[in-house]
Amino acid sequence: MTRYIWEGAAVRLRPIQPSDWEEFHQDGMDSEIARLNDAIYGPRSEEGTKRWTERESEKGWDGHNFRLAIEDLNGELVGSISTNSCDPQNGTFSYGVSIFREHWKKGYASDAIKIVLRYFFGELRYQKVNAHVYAFNEGSIKLHERLGFMDEGRLRNMVYTNGSYHDVVLFGLTREEFKERSGIA
Repeated sequence: MTRYIWEGAAVRLRPIQPSDWEEFHQDGMDSEIARLNDAIYGPRSEEGTKRWTERESEKGWDGHNFRLAIEDLNGELVGSISTNSCDPQNGTFSYGVSIFREHWKKGYASDAIKIVLRYFFGELRYQKVNAHVYAFNEGSIKLHERLGFMDEGRLRNMVYTNGSYHDVVLFGLTREEFKERSGIA
């Protein structure tokens, strides 16, 4: 049993703090990361990023829909993870995870996802998680396959970026599948 629910083997999750603004600002200027995560938006000023981190730090906790900072076990901010489409009645939810480029391929995204799954499946009684991955995001596809997610189909031509349309790959993982793979929940 894990001693701290918000800590894994490589990272811990914590609230976003106003002092995190510089790392998020730098990350927000990386077009490739923006495209992999969501979309290319217009540039944000430093003051705009400061206000965003302040708003994020002031949000209350509802236990279901949240955005948390991901830090390594030395306390360095390495990214963020957020949950969405939380449906307690049916026990389903989704999430998004983003790791700053200089911290890619260190297992941080995988560990952060496992922490969130452990919380939703083991504490909130959710039954299934869904992940929507852009078909051009090969790293995220491989990550979800390694975590045991099932490819449940694709939505064709759902994202337009970098001059062309792309599919969205739908992945799903049930509580039982997670428990079987991790021995948790």
